[in-house]
Amino acid sequence: MNRFRSAVRRPVRRVGAEQYLIITLFSFAVSVSLTRLFLEITGYPQIGGEKYHIAHVLWGGLLLFIAALLPLLYANRWSYTVGAVLTGAGVGLFIDEVGKFITANNDYFSPLAAPIIYASFLLVVLIYLQVKRAIPREPRSELFTVLDALEEVVEHDLDEQEYAELINRLNWIGQQEKNPELARFARGLQELLQELHIKPEMPSSLERLIAFGNQLADRWFARWRLRAILVGGLLALCLVSLSTFVEAIKSGLLPTRLDAFLELLITRQGVSNLNTLYWLLARTLLELIAALLMLAAACFLAVGKDRHGVFFGNLAIIFSLTVVNLLVFYFDQFSTIILAVVQFTLFLMLALYKHRFAINGQPTQSYPSATHGG
Repeated sequence: MNRFRSAVRRPVRRVGAEQYLIITLFSFAVSVSLTRLFLEITGYPQIGGEKYHIAHVLWGGLLLFIAALLPLLYANRWSYTVGAVLTGAGVGLFIDEVGKFITANNDYFSPLAAPIIYASFLLVVLIYLQVKRAIPREPRSELFTVLDALEEVVEHDLDEQEYAELINRLNWIGQQEKNPELARFARGLQELLQELHIKPEMPSSLERLIAFGNQLADRWFARWRLRAILVGGLLALCLVSLSTFVEAIKSGLLPTRLDAFLELLITRQGVSNLNTLYWLLARTLLELIAALLMLAAACFLAVGKDRHGVFFGNLAIIFSLTVVNLLVFYFDQFSTIILAVVQFTLFLMLALYKHRFAINGQPTQSYPSATHGG
């Protein structure tokens, strides 16, 4: 029993775990989107002839099986990257058929499928946000990080920055006298590493691309220009969110449009019973709330109150992505993917705006006009 307890230790977060999750998320989204697009273009072909049907859920299971085997078979870091790609693609192919498994008649086109897929994606996003958070520093996890990084030493691929990070971590571990064994081990590793020949640091293609992107951002995304894009984007999303509400108001005020509106509800929105109508009303009210938040954010940004603008903008988009879109996906299905991508892009631009211009509650300074600004 003691041997069993000694073998089960508190888990240690893997170095770069958030990067692997990002790869998984991207692969997941691409897998679902391309699968739906391919099936729509090709007319939903049946692979396997008249007697059999090889559903793509099987290909998803195969990819997941391969992704699970890779880190068991290989110690190289690339196995985690490839595993993340295969995991995202496999989950996408698997969960794309969720409609068949939640309906008695195996309905692939069940309207519940889209929000379930979207909710699964959001769950991975929440895991990513949790993993990305900083954790307290302690010798055991730091030493795990060092041992993981030693692969670069074995592969003769350790650059100056990685070497400096290793030495800093080992220095810190070596000073933790509460763990004398780990401290001695760290000091011994540090002595060995000091004898290594470190190759000159050369920027990779990705690093050069990132540097070029930063130069373009500095050149084209001056504060006034980025703020104008955010205001325009928030107002555009506000109008999109108001579309269902405005159509309902028009139908109530103009009886001649009521028949057309009811036909729209039945044919396009799939309203077939009272419960579905209630969900549509809930969607309309939630979209109205999101639209008002976006309008407030756009107004605050337009008058130079960046702190309030960024706050309400983030609140509106997070509310839309995590709450409103679940109902929008139910009624509009996978056409909502484009809207979600636009919302997420605007969310990233708000983060960029806040980061680049250090919006921390200080009064907004005056900005150059379009004719004088960078």
